[in-house]
Amino acid sequence: MLRHIPFLKAVLYYTLTAFGGPQGHIGMMIKTFVHKRHDVTEEELIEYNAFCQILPGPSSTQTIMLIGWKRGGIPLALLTLLIWMLPAVLIMTVFSFLVYYLSAATLPEHLFRFIHPMAVGFAAYAAFKMMRKSVNNPMTYGIMLFAVVATLIIRTAWLFPLMLVLGGIMTNFSKKRIAPSRETPKPIRWINLWLFALVFIIIGIVSEAARIYDWEHRRLAHIAENFYRFGSIVFGGSQALLPMMLIQFVALPERRGILAPISAADIMTGYGLVQAVPGPVFSVSAFVGGMMMSAYGPFWQVAGSIVATLCIFFPSTLLLLFFFPVYQNLKKHVIIYRALEGIYAVIVGIIWASAVILFMEINKTSFDWLSIVWTVVSFCVLQFTRLPAPILVVISLVLGWLF
Repeated sequence: MLRHIPFLKAVLYYTLTAFGGPQGHIGMMIKTFVHKRHDVTEEELIEYNAFCQILPGPSSTQTIMLIGWKRGGIPLALLTLLIWMLPAVLIMTVFSFLVYYLSAATLPEHLFRFIHPMAVGFAAYAAFKMMRKSVNNPMTYGIMLFAVVATLIIRTAWLFPLMLVLGGIMTNFSKKRIAPSRETPKPIRWINLWLFALVFIIIGIVSEAARIYDWEHRRLAHIAENFYRFGSIVFGGSQALLPMMLIQFVALPERRGILAPISAADIMTGYGLVQAVPGPVFSVSAFVGGMMMSAYGPFWQVAGSIVATLCIFFPSTLLLLFFFPVYQNLKKHVIIYRALEGIYAVIVGIIWASAVILFMEINKTSFDWLSIVWTVVSFCVLQFTRLPAPILVVISLVLGWLF
């Protein structure tokens, strides 16, 4: 494991500066792990990201885990996951205390004014670089444009896997031949799938028992069950996670005439705060879990953050460890091989659309010329200079502090 210390340092460096959600993360991954360190090629990174879009859970988290898996197997992948999620989880847990005991208004929102335009620049940079590699004929250009338009018009979680399937079907009409492979089939770790199902059942039983027998701190069991379920079924990233939390924790209790464990305003506050935090957006679970347990005291508030975090990331990790070897074996077949060309084009289209959506969100209330300027500057810095991405993040924070 000692030989992987430089890689783990790079992961930590990347983690502390990875702003902008999955759309910004992929651009910084290209800059850090492809161009600077050469841990993976652009083709491999596109392939990893495309595969993770098919699975439920946080796609950028799963993608960086696969980079660690390639370098050092499952142990390094899990260590990569820990380094990647820990800073954001700690920050969001602290935010849950600040919001509960103080006020969200005390947090310096203006500090992050230039972070969001910078994230748009990262997303545009990632889409541009990936497009040059993966979109190179009329068919893939058409698929990419379709993915852009569909993503902008239809804002639902099921759209992403559906477009990936359609893109794969379209490029199967090509006559692209698969190169012969001498790789031995990857072993399928069925234990991960069985463990996923077993934990799902046990958490459900414990949550129901806590409700029936009216345990004093039963809410912690409910947090575990809900977030494990979210991590198992949420497609579309944090955009799909937010409405799930609002429905489960606010709408359903109100419909049943009982007190909601957290207000919609608090969930929206956490979702807003996590946009300004480096690392996975799914770390908002630490904030929500902490707020839901805050009435029981600091110890239980920390316990709520830990349980929510573990339960949101654990199922998607198990599914990744099971399905990736399956995928590696399947992609040797010509149908899967041809489908990858269309899937990659869809991914590029989704990232282009994400950049547009992020930009529209910045200018939703009023048009901001500075956001346009800083988006263009960020893209140009990434494309035409060798300035490290973390330095660009620091500059954006300083500008936000000054202006």
